[in-house]
Amino acid sequence: MSKLTDYPFEVRPLSDAEGGGYLISFPDFAECISDGDSIEEALENGRDALKATIAALKARKLPVPSPNSGGVASGKFVARVPKTVHAQLATRARAEGVSLNALVLTFIAQGLGRA
Repeated sequence: MSKLTDYPFEVRPLSDAEGGGYLISFPDFAECISDGDSIEEALENGRDALKATIAALKARKLPVPSPNSGGVASGKFVARVPKTVHAQLATRARAEGVSLNALVLTFIAQGLGRA
């Protein structure tokens, strides 16, 4: 049986626009995140969030990912781009009458098709 300390995590600072402090996430659990004003607080809150996530999966009789499994691909990712790139993408999406997500997905699919 895995221990909580076996699961990898990532901690990153949050910008002032994001509320400040630190964000903790667990690659093996797509939706398990927490935060704190300090790294120590983020780690403590993250452990609590991980415990709650595992307990919820078990209660629903769903599989609990093994440590370092990468979890289940959610089909979602977030990418930060320069403001100028974001503006160009938004302008192009409006011109083509599609959402920004649809436009970016099309670009990704086209790029993968060339590989």
